[in-house]
Amino acid sequence: MNLDIDRIQAICFDVDGTLRDTDDQYMYRFAGWLRPFRAVLPQQDELAAARWLVMFLETPGNWVYGLPDLLHIDHHIANAKKLFGIGQNKAHQYLLIDGIPDMLEKIADRYPLAVVSARGRQGTLGFLNTFGLTPYFSVMVTALTTRRTKPRPDPILWAAMQMNIAPQHILMVGDTVVDIKAGKAAGCQTVGVLCGFGTEQELRKAGADLILPSTADLPELLFSPSSA
Repeated sequence: MNLDIDRIQAICFDVDGTLRDTDDQYMYRFAGWLRPFRAVLPQQDELAAARWLVMFLETPGNWVYGLPDLLHIDHHIANAKKLFGIGQNKAHQYLLIDGIPDMLEKIADRYPLAVVSARGRQGTLGFLNTFGLTPYFSVMVTALTTRRTKPRPDPILWAAMQMNIAPQHILMVGDTVVDIKAGKAAGCQTVGVLCGFGTEQELRKAGADLILPSTADLPELLFSPSSA
């Protein structure tokens, strides 16, 4: 194991694919759209093409998703949705990765926690509030908190500053290459999780210090006798 447990003083979490189960949803949705074009896809594999599409669109898509915040019209959009009943009573659209509340409960007393997401603030808060996760996090970084988002280190460096903890003492947990690259660029240790979109090979190649099957496995890693 390349991870130095004793060095960890705070933990930053990605959201989609790390706390929230979303990436497979997107992939299968895109695969359905691509199915009529299967004959012209590489190896006639719409699932592989959909996976490539999700990865390709991840960074620019997150920027577009946060555009209302940038234009200072996010509250107008929220009010319009409320007026016309759009997005109301749709908490079921948020899916939580199994074991996340229990994991956060176990580690929150020992480590300051931060969310570092490339999504907009409204959507990130909506997810956290739906499952009562907001109190666990002392810092929340979203799409427009910093000028540049992941894979740049800026969001993690900002979170480190807010928590008054040096980046080298922070653990970044995420499911994609973007998360790992951002963590490494910030000087953090990184854990890749396989409950989201990234593959083990991709996460290792990006420089993850450790790979876990799920984010929910974090307490076992942090509090195991061998790490004491």
